[in-house]
Amino acid sequence: MPHRLTPNPFLPVSVNTRAGITTGAQSLAGLRLAVKDLFHMAGVPTTAGNPTWLATHATPEHTAASVVALLNAGAKFVGKTITDELAYSLNGQNIHYGTPTNPITPERLPGGSSSDSAVAVAANLADIGLGTDTGGSIRVPASYNGLFGLRPTHGRIPMDHMVGLAPSFDTVGVLTQDLDSLAKAMSVLLGDTADHALPMMQRVQIAHLQMEQVEHRDLLKAKLKQWQQSSKLSELHSLSIDADAWQTGETFRVLQGAEIWAEHGDWIQTQQPEFAPDIEQRLRWTQTISPEEVTLAKQRQIAFTKWLDGHLANGLLLLPTTPGRAPLIGTPDEALADYRNQLLSMTAIAGLGGYPQLHLPIVDIEGAPCGLSLLGPRNSDLALIAFAKSLLE
Repeated sequence: MPHRLTPNPFLPVSVNTRAGITTGAQSLAGLRLAVKDLFHMAGVPTTAGNPTWLATHATPEHTAASVVALLNAGAKFVGKTITDELAYSLNGQNIHYGTPTNPITPERLPGGSSSDSAVAVAANLADIGLGTDTGGSIRVPASYNGLFGLRPTHGRIPMDHMVGLAPSFDTVGVLTQDLDSLAKAMSVLLGDTADHALPMMQRVQIAHLQMEQVEHRDLLKAKLKQWQQSSKLSELHSLSIDADAWQTGETFRVLQGAEIWAEHGDWIQTQQPEFAPDIEQRLRWTQTISPEEVTLAKQRQIAFTKWLDGHLANGLLLLPTTPGRAPLIGTPDEALADYRNQLLSMTAIAGLGGYPQLHLPIVDIEGAPCGLSLLGPRNSDLALIAFAKSLLE
């Protein structure tokens, strides 16, 4: 099957719950769960998208807390899903296990690194796609596959018993076809942790520079005008986020890269695994990042976050999720690298500040999905979903 959903022959009747999150409510009963192959499940091998990782790591004895929570809430596990190697890509390609087929536009990339979780949901093989988002790995495949996808507030959902990439940016995220399923899954994952409303609902800001840079800008502007005319949106306020001046993409790349090498450098040097050429190139670069570069990047991160915190205290932010449609399969490597830099300058906005960001699949170009995101202050995760419902109802 094109989604390459790997069935789990080892799943016991009652999955190991020693990871820590439990719930008695069966709010997810009847919903099928696909799990990105970074999450450990007791008795099930974790590949992290790379056969050398599989060969050099023992089969997990514990299950990730997020998986336990969803299963305890009644979700039915249907399979582990392919990820880009170590989750260090936004393309959705894997030279070892294959590239999942985008069911909406098979000629285009599925987006990574939660590629197969997104494909499984878009192909109606699962209702909940559990994945991770470090630099955009929930938001990007959500955009490319026409799904709702939430990168939550950093640190709100436990990241235990799973393969990390860059801990300061890693988050657990969810992909669904509808907002109701997303709200149910996120309510389970967030548990009793605090979630505040968005008192600034009457003040909505739009990242106008990013809006002008994307290929679906006219479609987005038409949708915003429609929402305003139907009174679903109040007056739109413009917020200028100069990604070049703030160096959002470069700042994120340096900080993420330094953490990736700290997380996996010893294993890479010891085992010498085979990686896809683009991932290999980026991993080699992470070794060269100097302490001075990290210090400067952290200073930029702090300044940018402080600035954006001030604006988010007064208003919700609307911004495009991606530059447009998914790139075509076979796009030259150089063009893909340039596209990745443009994409990362946008997805880094939420990552640098640890903000929740929700992708809405509201437009398409000749059948190829793309859309818009809602970005709010930290801990407004469920409020973002509620606001999205008010726009789309």
